[in-house]
Amino acid sequence: MKLKKGDKVRVIAGKDKGKEGKILKIDRKNNRVIVEGVNMITKHNKPNPMGQGGIVHKEGPIHISNVMYVHNGKPTRLGIKTVIEERNGRKKAVRYRVAKSTGEIID
Repeated sequence: MKLKKGDKVRVIAGKDKGKEGKILKIDRKNNRVIVEGVNMITKHNKPNPMGQGGIVHKEGPIHISNVMYVHNGKPTRLGIKTVIEERNGRKKAVRYRVAKSTGEIID
């Protein structure tokens, strides 16, 4: 999975198509993400001794295939580029995320 928490993404399918937001949470097991302000659901909470009940609006999860990373204002696919760097006389393979549209390193 090439997306990370905090990445800006655009929804490319579903009822919220075209909306942009920041990734708040990633569920790697089920391939789902929660994006800020996207797929809003209404949850009815029962009152309990710890707090008051009521209606809460929060983000629901969407499948990771329905979002694309936004780079320079445009959605793009991500790739991985492995570069061998030499530090203190030792060679080490370092992996970088790369925007497929421009070839720029993201991290």
